[in-house]
Amino acid sequence: MLEKFITLMIVGRKDDEKGATATEYGLLVGLIALIIVVGVGLFGDALNGFFEGLADTVDGW
Repeated sequence: MLEKFITLMIVGRKDDEKGATATEYGLLVGLIALIIVVGVGLFGDALNGFFEGLADTVDGW
């Protein structure tokens, strides 16, 4: 009886991995979004200057 219970618990856990995978992907997406927001916050002015200079160069062609 105990062996059957343990076997069912192990087999049942394999089926539950889909939800765990979705949760892990959700956490990864949240972490990537946070990194993008922090990066733009820190380097926003430098990026703005870079793209303005690039636009001026392209406009001069």
